[in-house]
Amino acid sequence: MTKLVEIVVKVRSKNAGPFWLTIDIFCGSAEAFTRVSSGLATGMVATAFKIEQQMIKRFELEELHVIKFSLPRPYVQGTLADRDMHGASYSTLLNDIEI
Repeated sequence: MTKLVEIVVKVRSKNAGPFWLTIDIFCGSAEAFTRVSSGLATGMVATAFKIEQQMIKRFELEELHVIKFSLPRPYVQGTLADRDMHGASYSTLLNDIEI
């Protein structure tokens, strides 16, 4: 098995409003997209973020070789508990997932 970060071009996370995050996985090729699409179950993402699978929205953009996940932020953006105002560091939780 190989780590996700070793297969894809980039994994990026960002805010999708104050209550949601979006994680973009840029696969870079049709082969990488197929491998990640079939090997990365939504449940694996749910486990990494410690949330229920049904709270995650998954989008596969085959023409762009991109897989997107939208999920609730652990804390509302800008509150005292929020340690990542822009949502940029959440992508690291997926880097080491084995595909």
